[in-house]
Amino acid sequence: MAKFFESILPQHREFIEKQKIFFVSSAPLSAEGHVNLSPKGIDSFRILGDNQVAYMDIVGSGNETSAHLVENGRMTIMFCAFEGPPNILRLYGNGHTVLPGSAEWDLLVDRFKLHISTRQIIVADVNMVQTSCGYGVPYYEYLGERDQAEKWAAHKGPDGLEAYKKEKNQVSIDGLPSALYNTFG
Repeated sequence: MAKFFESILPQHREFIEKQKIFFVSSAPLSAEGHVNLSPKGIDSFRILGDNQVAYMDIVGSGNETSAHLVENGRMTIMFCAFEGPPNILRLYGNGHTVLPGSAEWDLLVDRFKLHISTRQIIVADVNMVQTSCGYGVPYYEYLGERDQAEKWAAHKGPDGLEAYKKEKNQVSIDGLPSALYNTFG
């Protein structure tokens, strides 16, 4: 049975901090637009307060979440228990992208272990927390983090990463500008 909360409670924080993976979803306002769902890991998630969270985002083949947040701010973050008691926890809220060099970046960056592939920080103001049973979620064993993203980024180098972001991360697959658009556009 689903339960709803107005903020992140201590038991929610404890559950979140044990998870190795989480999922972020966002969508454009257009009914023709594509809903995005992205898995995240690498110890990138931080709870900033009872109603605010953030995660460090690395360079990827797209930048859908950022573009959707620029357009409408809506996002959901989901955690699933893959070991231990079954549980699903969703954080509903509104988010924004924080880019390197901004004043907000300077306030947040020390909370994360940056990677060469770090692109931005996504901050979400949480307006509802939902827990549900998770009975249908299978058990999985955590074996470790992948290193391909770091190797790929190191091979690209700083200039190559900037060129890649300029080519691949300025707009969503639906043509919406991401927060990086004004950086390169």
